[in-house]
Amino acid sequence: MKGLVVRVVLAVTRWRWVRWIFTRTRVGRRVSLRFVAGETLAEAIEVAVAANRAGMPVSLNLLGENVGDEASARSSFDSYVAAIGQLRQHGVDGNISVKLTQLGLGFDVELCEQLLGDLARRASAAETTLTIDMEESSLTDATLDIYQRAQQAHGNLGVALQAYLRRTPQDLARIASLGGHIRLCKGAYDEPESIAFRSRQDVNDAYDALAETLLADEGLMPALATHDDARVAAAMTAVDGRSAPYEFQMLYGIRVSLQEQLVDDGVPVRSYIPYGEAWYPYLTRRMAERPANLWFFVRALLGH
Repeated sequence: MKGLVVRVVLAVTRWRWVRWIFTRTRVGRRVSLRFVAGETLAEAIEVAVAANRAGMPVSLNLLGENVGDEASARSSFDSYVAAIGQLRQHGVDGNISVKLTQLGLGFDVELCEQLLGDLARRASAAETTLTIDMEESSLTDATLDIYQRAQQAHGNLGVALQAYLRRTPQDLARIASLGGHIRLCKGAYDEPESIAFRSRQDVNDAYDALAETLLADEGLMPALATHDDARVAAAMTAVDGRSAPYEFQMLYGIRVSLQEQLVDDGVPVRSYIPYGEAWYPYLTRRMAERPANLWFFVRALLGH
């Protein structure tokens, strides 16, 4: 059922008039950018500073993926170098999150690894870290291979794992010895049943089991990316007795009251802050993975 909802929502958001409402009308853009820090790095830094003041470190993510040439990959690299510099200049407690297809994974693995290694070195010099976002399952092997080599070389990286993929327990076992931080999310891509769990209950069960495994490993830094009350509650039970750091990671603009409550309770929460001009595909995935977000957009556009 969830897969059907995802496919329907993604199909609707591809309609030209729907895209026009969200990207070209004043009300549509205002509502949409509730979930995106802005189109510029300066706007993202402003949001990051505010998040720090509210007690949350941040992770900046330049929106965009699947670049098709070296010039575009190097442009993404330059943008992330600038983000690292601005984090340090403004004294922001934060890091960066990168999709490898932004750095050329789709057409030149060697270039991608070179750019990622340079970003890791620059992040290290700025006393921060770098997280590799996970993309479609067809890229999982390549992403983990590159992460393993980069983490062994630099030691300041992390990677995202998707709980709905049937392979994830084995992937976690493979990379656990590398240390680093592991962001656990449910998964936002439409994958076939042979590769991914499709029922909500199966995904939730997989998430809880993986979170428990992560939290039991004192050598890892678990980053639990969820806005689900039940998943948060299960993780908090698993946290009991843990002496090593951990954190929740939540998307900017999603479940704001939950984020504030956790921070008030002394629970570590990192705000994942997307920004950039390529924000519409990101927006459509947020609506597809949580239909309540779509209802929020409709109500806001109708003035309610």
